[in-house]
Amino acid sequence: MSKAKFQIGRAGSTLGGMAAIVLLVSCGSFDPSRTGALEEYTAAEIFERGEYELERGQPDDAAIYFGEIERLYPYSDFAKRALIMQAFAYHKDGDYPNSRASAQRFVDFYPASEDAAYAQYLLALSYYDQVDEIGRDQGLTFQALQALRTVIETYPDTQYARSSILKFDLAFDHLAGKEMEIGRYYLKRNHYAAAANRFRIVVEDFQTTSHTAEALHRLVESYLSLGLTDEAQTAGAILGHNYQSTEWYQDSFALLTGQGLSMSTAGDSWLSSVYRQVIRGEWL
Repeated sequence: MSKAKFQIGRAGSTLGGMAAIVLLVSCGSFDPSRTGALEEYTAAEIFERGEYELERGQPDDAAIYFGEIERLYPYSDFAKRALIMQAFAYHKDGDYPNSRASAQRFVDFYPASEDAAYAQYLLALSYYDQVDEIGRDQGLTFQALQALRTVIETYPDTQYARSSILKFDLAFDHLAGKEMEIGRYYLKRNHYAAAANRFRIVVEDFQTTSHTAEALHRLVESYLSLGLTDEAQTAGAILGHNYQSTEWYQDSFALLTGQGLSMSTAGDSWLSSVYRQVIRGEWL
């Protein structure tokens, strides 16, 4: 977020407020510890103090000051600006639940504001920035996808929508990675049917992700182990058509030809339907 967007103007009466807060900060006289101390300061002065705390790397303190503006001056323009800044400060501090709560309040109270798109984006980030390890619970990933979709659909012409599209693709890829992880777990333990079910999810529901080629190869492995040669050959056919330059194609080719099989569609399995749709364009 651009700090300049929320910077107090340096003209007229505001200039005096800024000068006062600079003086308070420099001489250490801004003392909120006394009971009722903040009531002695204007919304502009408290806002500046919040920005000061951000600049010196104390976003948790900044969030408190921005929150106090909302409490002391609830109907002021500064209260509106402080609310979005509080969401930003909480997020910077890694306090995602509070960041999300502040961002949601901004969207609820000021849906027509020019900053509503950024508030919605912050809300999405409060989920997305916790999606960092494939092994974690995927509930956050689903919530991140839903929130990012809201940004994309509600504010399509903003920079936040463009950023959300990129993050949506990464989060989507993350979900596919989780399915792959579970499928490999089953495969290593010779639970071939369970493994095949996970890899099937990737091929059917996550075709646009980076995991599809490996999923097809793992299907070849799983189906060969189950004795389902038609399905294995068809998985190989799709792999050969779309991912011939990958290592997964080479591995599947070796597996199939080593058993006297070809990488061509055979039988009438769910993979045959995928082959007809993706390779031949036959959707009906």
